[in-house]
Formats: sequence, structure tokens, C-alpha cells
Amino acid sequence: MAFELPTLPYSFDALEPYIDAQTMQIHHDLHHGAYVKNLNAALESQSDLQNKNIEELIRDLNTLPESVRTAVRNNGGGHLNHTIFWTLMAPNAGGEPTGAIAEAINDNFGNFETFKERFNDSGAKRFGSGFVWLVRSRDGKLEIVSTPNQDNPLTDGHYSILGNDVWEHAYYLKYQNRRPEYLKQWWNTVNWEEVNRRFAQSTR
Repeated sequence: MAFELPTLPYSFDALEPYIDAQTMQIHHDLHHGAYVKNLNAALESQSDLQNKNIEELIRDLNTLPESVRTAVRNNGGGHLNHTIFWTLMAPNAGGEPTGAIAEAINDNFGNFETFKERFNDSGAKRFGSGFVWLVRSRDGKLEIVSTPNQDNPLTDGHYSILGNDVWEHAYYLKYQNRRPEYLKQWWNTVNWEEVNRRFAQSTR
């Protein structure tokens, strides 16, 4: 079955004033939409791969045929990263973390402010385009990692719990070259309920 662009779980303007409606529409419909279209095109001749879900493709990326590996890495990664990213934000969200993830952040990073500073710093220092993530590493530890382009931590055996998109198309209309400001304001959109769900999933 062909991969499909997921419906955005809120309206384009729902994250105002932190992320503007035009950015959300372009980001979701055009950028994410293009990743889905290109991924499907890349897999047209790979019938054995068409029944795999996106997590399987990205997890097993290094075993895929070389003829499609780069296309799946870029477009499949873009599809997975954005599918996760939309759910990690919500209107009337943000604030301090709640639930089990709050305790885990305190245990692993000292407190939320320290964690947030380290996360933002990693995102700000990502050269070019990419994502910054909180992951449960393959050895079970919580770590902050940054990945280039549309790479996903799953390829390295890590499970993403929280992530922010630092490609320019995610913020440039509103913040121009002020990526640190975008990173700071983005916390006002974080859907801690979904972060807790992913955190619980990472322990299974």
C-alpha cells in the first residue's frame, strides 16, 4: 500500500503565535507531502518493500537495496520525522512537563531548565538542516542527539521521545535566521501527553 500524508491533528493556525499558519501549511502540505510522494515513487519497483511500515524501513535502512536506500533515507526519513513531529505539538500546550517524563528528565538532566538549555543548544548547533531529539538509546539511557537532514534515530537503534525540526522551512517565515528564538518559543507548543505516550512506548 502507498504511504499517505497524515492529516494535521489541528488547524494550520492552531499554534499561533509561536508557529504561523502559513509556515504550517507549507511545511505540512508541500514539504511533508513531497516526502510522501517521492517515497512512494522510490518504492514502485520494490514490491517486497511496499508492505513494510515506515518504522521498519527506517530501522532496517542499511539492509535496503542500494538503488533505493538514499531515497528511503531522505524521503522515508522525512515522512517518519514529520509524522512524529506533528503529534509532538498541540494548541494550548507547552509549559512544564508532566507525568513520568517529568520525573525522567529530572533524574537524567537535573531539572527541566537544564534539559531545555541542552536540547536547544544541540538544535542551534546543528549545522545546516536536521532535527534535535530526546531519545532512549539502544542501551536504555535518555540522551539528547542531533541528526542531519531527515535522518531518524531509529536507524541507529534509538527510540525518539521528543524532537524538534530545525530545517529552515520549519521557522524561516516568522523567525528568519533566528533559530535560537524559534527553539525557545517552540516549547510553548509541546504536547506533553504525547511525549509521555512515546516515553512509555520506549520502555517496551
